[in-house]
Amino acid sequence: MAEGDNRSTNLLAAETASLEEQLQGWGEVMLMADKVLRWERAWFPPAIMGVVSLVFLTIYYLDPSVLSGVSCFVMFLCLADYLVPILAPRIFGSNKWTTEQQQRFHEICSNLVKTRRRAVGWWKRLFTLKEEKPKMYFMTMIVSLAAVAWVGQQVHNLLLTYLIVTFLLLLPGLNQHGIILKYIGMAKREINKLLKQKEKKNE
Repeated sequence: MAEGDNRSTNLLAAETASLEEQLQGWGEVMLMADKVLRWERAWFPPAIMGVVSLVFLTIYYLDPSVLSGVSCFVMFLCLADYLVPILAPRIFGSNKWTTEQQQRFHEICSNLVKTRRRAVGWWKRLFTLKEEKPKMYFMTMIVSLAAVAWVGQQVHNLLLTYLIVTFLLLLPGLNQHGIILKYIGMAKREINKLLKQKEKKNE
């Protein structure tokens, strides 16, 4: 068991080191984005919503086709991948890179690796479910996809995408400040109250 844990830890460290090397040119940008997503300042949440709203209003105004939208998005990614490693050191100053920043950059890369591992793990579990319980797998997939299709039919695609993107960008800050845990706790308390009331009525 200990050997397996050590092997997993070593593999995680190796993957993290490899990702750090790949994203070294993005270090300053990632640290700045991390501060914004974790709401280190009070005006960051409205700023996130404002930027996202502006982007989606622009898309709504231009109303590009799917092919044009995908092409522009990929073109933007290619430009960012080329320009950010060149411009970031000049803008932020690579000579100001401190031990604390390096440690935070390491933590971000480690969290990205863990997130990727979780996604791969869920993907493997899905295929395991398909092999072991095919009926449950197909029923779950059909019901889930039907629900998503119904929601997509009821809500405008762009609005739905806007809500999803906004929620995902606000999620790190919500977790950091304990807001999600707070409301989950409130929901659990309310559910427990309802269950206790039901038990009393049954008695």
